[in-house]
Amino acid sequence: MNITRGKVATAQKVVLYGPEGIGKSSLAAQFPEPGFIDTEGSTGNMDVARFDKPTSWSFMLQQLDYVKQNRPFKTLVIDTVDWAERMAIEHICNINQKTSIEDFGYGSGYIKLEEEMGRFLNLLQDIVDQGINIVLTAHAQIRKFEQPDEMGAYDRYELKLGKKTSARTSSLVKEWADMVLFINYKTYSVATDDKGRKHKAQGGTRTMYTTHHPAWDAKNRHGLPDELPLDYAQIAHIFEVNVQQQQPAQVTQTWSSLPPVHVEQPQQTVPQPVPEQQAPTQSEPPVQQPQPVQLNPAIPKALQDLMIPNNVSEAEIQAVVSNKGYYPMGTPIMNYDPGFIDGVLVAAWQQVYGMVLELREANLPF
Repeated sequence: MNITRGKVATAQKVVLYGPEGIGKSSLAAQFPEPGFIDTEGSTGNMDVARFDKPTSWSFMLQQLDYVKQNRPFKTLVIDTVDWAERMAIEHICNINQKTSIEDFGYGSGYIKLEEEMGRFLNLLQDIVDQGINIVLTAHAQIRKFEQPDEMGAYDRYELKLGKKTSARTSSLVKEWADMVLFINYKTYSVATDDKGRKHKAQGGTRTMYTTHHPAWDAKNRHGLPDELPLDYAQIAHIFEVNVQQQQPAQVTQTWSSLPPVHVEQPQQTVPQPVPEQQAPTQSEPPVQQPQPVQLNPAIPKALQDLMIPNNVSEAEIQAVVSNKGYYPMGTPIMNYDPGFIDGVLVAAWQQVYGMVLELREANLPF
């Protein structure tokens, strides 16, 4: 059994949440070599690397898998995770042919959502294990909160995840993260009369809160102060230390300090004469690269976004659909029912693509 001591340098899992327009995306853009999955399409005015805006939950999972396999960034930012949760809900409803998460009844829809978000966080953990930081931005919402051992209730800020108290996606995300930073405007109440009965708010300094408070959720594992100015320089040392510690240790031993090693002299061999002319070897024909597929622009974009990266043609989709008995062979995709496209082809894309690969294998010449 392997036992280690001391701190272990790993990539960080960070959640940044606060009211809209506070600067969550701008702060995330200052992390080491960030790349964005922009679920809102709100980074158009920022000079950052980004994927195309995901049009479906399946498409976003493919983007995550690409990051896991290719590691194109040092930090992956999902902006925002509450909009990603909306795509997960739409995905679950399409698969189960429901119009709303409430249609499942008895809270079973939120159980399915919890399971799907759990798989999503597991995939993010796989990316963290590759040495890539994860930053999830989220909006904040105010909820009425009442502690069981206290009298009365009060308002507090929470992640804008899950509309019902039975939804546990907010708790899952907070438990998964290493740091949960609440960002808000810090205001001061100033008396406006001599008796101190009337007050008005002043200030408005943008502040990061790093520890739990009755009025908000926050945490960190790095001993940060309770409050910090909204400045990446305040937390940059956490990521710089991790990057430095992940570098391979330098070898300090020199040649003079190594013990002598006896090396046997190789036996001399008579060189073989080289023929004056050799028959030219026949070069192998160049491998033909597959041509990118050309799709009818009338095909729904959510499906196109899955077909194009995998080079899946319309005829291959038609063949899979025909083999399953949904529509006759040759029926244009544009004529498919929209619910069938969203609920089967897009929502269950991994299975659809697997059947496409099986058809390709079956048609290969022997």
